[in-house]
Amino acid sequence: MEKLLVVSLVIRWLQVDRVNSQVEQNPEALHIQEGENVTMNCSFKTTIDNLQWFRQDSGRGLVLQILILSDEKEKPNGRLRATLDTSTKSGFLFITASQAADTATYFCALD
Repeated sequence: MEKLLVVSLVIRWLQVDRVNSQVEQNPEALHIQEGENVTMNCSFKTTIDNLQWFRQDSGRGLVLQILILSDEKEKPNGRLRATLDTSTKSGFLFITASQAADTATYFCALD
C-alpha cells in the first residue's frame, strides 16, 4: 500500500519590512504520493543577493536547507535542488523521489 506524503508549503517573507508583499508562493500546499517529485516556487518583486530555503518540522525551529546566491543558477543538496533566475525574479526548490521524512513546512526567504 502506498503511503500518502503530505508536504505543506508555506513561503513567507522573513525580513523585517512586511508592509509590502515581496514574495509570492505557489502552491500553498501539496498532497503527493511517496516517491513523486516536488516543485515549490518562490517569486519575488525586488532585487536580491540570495534566496534561502528553510524547512520546519512540526513543533521545531527553522533549518536552512539551501542558500543560493544571486549569481548562481542552480544548487544541489542531496535530493533537494534549488534554482534561481533573477531576470524573472523566481526561484524553485525541487525534491526528487519524495519520502515520508520530507513532510514539513518549507519557507523561502530573500536577502
